[in-house]
Amino acid sequence: MTHHDITLREGLPTEMQTLLRDLPRDGWDDHPNFARATRQWMGAHQGFRELGAALLGDAEDFLDGRMPAERYAPRLARGGHALIRNLHGHHTWEDRSFFPELEAADPRFARGLEMLEGDHVTLDALLDDIARTGNRAVQLATLAPDQMAEEVKPLRDMTERLTGFLTRHLTDEEDLVVPIVLHHKLRG
Repeated sequence: MTHHDITLREGLPTEMQTLLRDLPRDGWDDHPNFARATRQWMGAHQGFRELGAALLGDAEDFLDGRMPAERYAPRLARGGHALIRNLHGHHTWEDRSFFPELEAADPRFARGLEMLEGDHVTLDALLDDIARTGNRAVQLATLAPDQMAEEVKPLRDMTERLTGFLTRHLTDEEDLVVPIVLHHKLRG
């Protein structure tokens, strides 16, 4: 179904909003089952959003001449590595541990969880492209700084796609998962 494809989705599909309608986002903070573990999980999501935005801003600053290569390259290396490593670890844990726990608690949402796992497959491919291109850009900072911008241009575009992906995926993930956690008193 096309509405499950993250590149076409404009929000969590209606049939997956059953609990979200009863447990809307604006009431989560005050819900008695909104435990520390859920806050930390959402905090990790916010960290991914912020790091992606920072990497995008750095690429734009470099391309616009506001950040020299000798400053940009180490920031890209550290920030890119941290984002890629942490995103891979986070969604691997979700796919192997967290989502099976949620599906066991409420099998009605199996299709939604499968949709999110499909997003993770798409994310892996994008992260691999970013890692490859980012590594080349960092190497060019030393080997051929005058050629670095040609590598950073597509990296900037990939990072922009990543930030859009994260905005859509993480919001949909939270809108599906948090109501399940609250309704079934999980992770408390």
